[in-house]
Amino acid sequence: QVQLVESGGGLVQAGGSLRLSCAASGRTFSTSAMGWFRQAPGKERDLVAAISGSSGVTYYADSVKGRFTISRDNAKNTMYLQMNTLKPEDTALYYCAGRARAYDSSYYLSPKSYDSWGPGTQVTVSS
Repeated sequence: QVQLVESGGGLVQAGGSLRLSCAASGRTFSTSAMGWFRQAPGKERDLVAAISGSSGVTYYADSVKGRFTISRDNAKNTMYLQMNTLKPEDTALYYCAGRARAYDSSYYLSPKSYDSWGPGTQVTVSS
């Protein structure tokens, strides 16, 4: 059974940093496309960052470009989101997601493109 579990969320002051982790089990995601999404109360689930499978190409939402970095450690079957210079508007529940297809050289922007999701980790940025 495929399982994704996020960790690393918490409460931080504006300007601070957090690193989120997404640990995968049940299958390897080392060559699969993955992504980070976030959802604030009353809003839709939006893409934060995505990474392709086999090529490691990345994509960032304009709102986080230059502040967030998506990466992966294939040996640990884990994906990360380094978040710097956090703002109150970054407050949300953060989800990691993965696609089932292996050896995927593309990244994907729509949540409908992903097959597996973690339960989410809360990030709260105080002003």
